[in-house]
Amino acid sequence: MRYLYPYLLEDLRKKMVFVGGPRQVGKTTVAKAILEREFPLGRYFNWDYDEDRQDILKKRWRDEDTLLVFDELHKFPRWKSWIKGICDVSHDLHPILVTGSARLDVYRQGGDSLMGRYHYWRLHPFTLDEVPAGISPKEAFRRLMMVGGFPEPFLDGEERAARRWRHERFDRVLREDVRDLESIRNIQLLGIFLDALRQRVGGLITLSNLAADLQISPKTAQSWLEVLERMYLVFIVRPFTRSLPRAVQKPPKVYFFDNGDVLEGEGARFENLVATSLLKRIHFLEDRDGYRCELRYLRDKEGREVDFVVLKEGVIEEIIETKISDEGISRSLTYYATRLKPRKATQIVAYLKHPYDHNGIRVTDPLSYFQGFFSPA
Repeated sequence: MRYLYPYLLEDLRKKMVFVGGPRQVGKTTVAKAILEREFPLGRYFNWDYDEDRQDILKKRWRDEDTLLVFDELHKFPRWKSWIKGICDVSHDLHPILVTGSARLDVYRQGGDSLMGRYHYWRLHPFTLDEVPAGISPKEAFRRLMMVGGFPEPFLDGEERAARRWRHERFDRVLREDVRDLESIRNIQLLGIFLDALRQRVGGLITLSNLAADLQISPKTAQSWLEVLERMYLVFIVRPFTRSLPRAVQKPPKVYFFDNGDVLEGEGARFENLVATSLLKRIHFLEDRDGYRCELRYLRDKEGREVDFVVLKEGVIEEIIETKISDEGISRSLTYYATRLKPRKATQIVAYLKHPYDHNGIRVTDPLSYFQGFFSPA
């Protein structure tokens, strides 16, 4: 069972539980497993199904239903005020679980505040931290690099099937989810914008240049990037700086939740894999423990750059550089480790024979680094 399962059960005893995450990451599977195993008398409703939608609007459930699951409820224009009313009247009778393939914590439909009424969790694809039974860590790494960590292509492990799955997923997200939730008319051009980002993973994204290439305004490019972020297709990593306004002004980097989305070479795909794995850990710490965590990158005027900075409550926990092969420790990593004095400095090498330490920097492989973070389900 997925890594969030026991935590969702625990929180359902206290408040409503919202589970967000990319389309086809496994939210519905987890919700139905909770129903079948823990609440066999509960009810499942999916806003995308006509019959369920009518049952939701007319509140067709019984007092005896031990759990109410509402899937894709954020597509209901007044979902926030609606679920607030249900919670205020019925939560003592029914624990409530809401899932959605968009960011439920920020989605703008509905005006009523849900503050204090729910716990929010983000479900991520499989990573080396979470390998299903029967798959070795080495095989998991191969699959993550080849087809990504979404359950269907990852468990299948076949590249051609993964390409077909990805094509269908992109089409559904852009033509159904974006259409339902956003006021974007030119979906075809949005798809071209998305493909352009797929070719720039790990690089600095200057939206004005990208906008000029596509003959759209920089404001439109910024708006589209935010839409793709809300849809859990991409996430943004901003530079580390003590000044928040400066961080917003500097070019961000863009990574994909699905490692298979990366169109560039092995180096970019490995960097994306590390980024998604780190973000999964960060979101888990925020959702479970309430810490304020961030994933940033380092770069100065001299061009010294380190791929990732992990911040916890504003303090640098770790700086991380990624490499495909062991060609020595990055000079930039050494420079920032000396200057910033983080708790840990790590270089993760995709194909490393033996981990080692040098001058306070840990050089390790991904299988050793991403191991044992999540409690076994």
